[in-house]
Amino acid sequence: MKAGFDHKKYKPFAPIEMPNRAWPNRSITQAPNWCSVDLRDGNQALPNPMNVEQKTRMFKLLLELGFKEIEVGFPSASQADFDFVRVLIEENMIPDDVTIQVLTQAREDLISRSYESLVGVKQAIVHVYNSTSFVQREQVFRRDKQGITDIALNGASLVKSYAEKYPETQWSFQYSPESFSQTELDYAVDVCSQVIDVWQKDNKDQRVIINLPATVESAMPNVFADQIEWFCNNIPQRDSIEISLHTHNDRGCGIAAAEMGILAGADRIEGTLLGNGERTGNMDIVTMAMNLYSQGIDPELDLSNMAEIVECVEYCTQLPVHPRHAWAGELVYTAFSGSHQDAIRKSIDFHNENGREHWNVAYLPIDPRDIGREYEEVVRINSQSGKGGVALVLERDFGITLPKWMHGELSVLVQAHVDKSGEEITPAKIHEIFQSNFIQVSDLWTLRDYSIKTKEDYVELEFNIGQSPAFKGAGKGAFEAMVDAVKRRSSMNIRVLHFDEFALTEGTRSDAIAAVAIEVEDKIYSACAIDEDITKAGLQALLSAMDSAVKLEQLAKAV
Repeated sequence: MKAGFDHKKYKPFAPIEMPNRAWPNRSITQAPNWCSVDLRDGNQALPNPMNVEQKTRMFKLLLELGFKEIEVGFPSASQADFDFVRVLIEENMIPDDVTIQVLTQAREDLISRSYESLVGVKQAIVHVYNSTSFVQREQVFRRDKQGITDIALNGASLVKSYAEKYPETQWSFQYSPESFSQTELDYAVDVCSQVIDVWQKDNKDQRVIINLPATVESAMPNVFADQIEWFCNNIPQRDSIEISLHTHNDRGCGIAAAEMGILAGADRIEGTLLGNGERTGNMDIVTMAMNLYSQGIDPELDLSNMAEIVECVEYCTQLPVHPRHAWAGELVYTAFSGSHQDAIRKSIDFHNENGREHWNVAYLPIDPRDIGREYEEVVRINSQSGKGGVALVLERDFGITLPKWMHGELSVLVQAHVDKSGEEITPAKIHEIFQSNFIQVSDLWTLRDYSIKTKEDYVELEFNIGQSPAFKGAGKGAFEAMVDAVKRRSSMNIRVLHFDEFALTEGTRSDAIAAVAIEVEDKIYSACAIDEDITKAGLQALLSAMDSAVKLEQLAKAV
């Protein structure tokens, strides 16, 4: 093992002694109150912070999605944030049912500046915080518990007194014991309870939010849930406050911790769209909301245009969204595996044929159309793909339905191309392979015209191809008559193995496709033809198959 990679320098996070924990037996039945922190916590994490135009675009997106609480900045710490808050207020960009939130440390100059930025706003949340964890007390602030509590209480008093200077605004107060998840629970309850008493001393109806952050995710999500349940059970003012969560993603469990925290009694969730945030990111609101949606719970956010959300977030943050990002990624509903493609197609067909009320389709936890995607788009072709996927792409993108016996033949050709290139193949290339191998025909075997005479129990067919004299044949139908005519003119023994006709899907340039497979001298040749005249399509398909047979025979003789 390489020197320096030593697990012994770390110790496990101590579990919570809670023999009667209740959260594991609960279910989430409704969405929490959401608060977006994209414009503050998310912006703070960017290498290049958003400019006013990008912030404005992000703010408008959050409104479109249905957020009612949005943390818009840290106006006391940044002139850019201060100016943006003023733009929102002075240009009347905040709907009456939306509350903006600003963050401030528990210092008078910063609190005063925060209120200055909010002059004229109809309603707002002033969010004050200070760190409470042992490591912060010991190593950063070098104060004991009482010293840290004094910072919190002084900040709470200042928040309250400054609010009284602006009675025209409806104020809500929020306190965060930063690094809550690394703070002793009894101390977290004590400091929060004292802050609440300051704010609700003269007004029991004063709205108070206690925000419990996993500033650094340091334990499994079930441990965080235990912490939340313990806090909810022990905070004296539980019935008069809202419990909010702000989880980070250092262990990759920010969403799980938030979901379990809701089970443990929390009311509100702070996070960002698609998880942008410090270090490994903030709690991803899109993913958590879609998790609820997939369980039949109204997320109370409109995520029906996922492409717009991704495009806006990428533009505003200048960060790419991973193609396999849960729910939103470009490839998240895409199947390359042949067995997956086959199962998806069969399951969707079953779902449609049986009119099922609830979605239950293989490999697709939701209907991609709900968020602006088409389920046909899930099938893409690479070296792992199967024959069903190739045929589906041809049908989906070009309206060409092939009989099942042709799926394997086309797939072999496509697979050979993919194996050679080593890359995903485009639908256009699949179509090109299909055209060149099954549709294209030489002039010598192109049907110029035909005529049919109907007799009592058979038909007579006369047709012309290339520059050859007219062919004549008879049979029960036009196709059988053509087989008869070709056999008479050719020395080759022809046996028809398959013949199918399909109406093409709506929107294509022609009306029908015919597909034929013939056996000539123990070799099989397949071809298709597309034409508005379904009879002509069938006749041409046979001629195209003959063209392939003759070409191969000529090639063999040349060799």
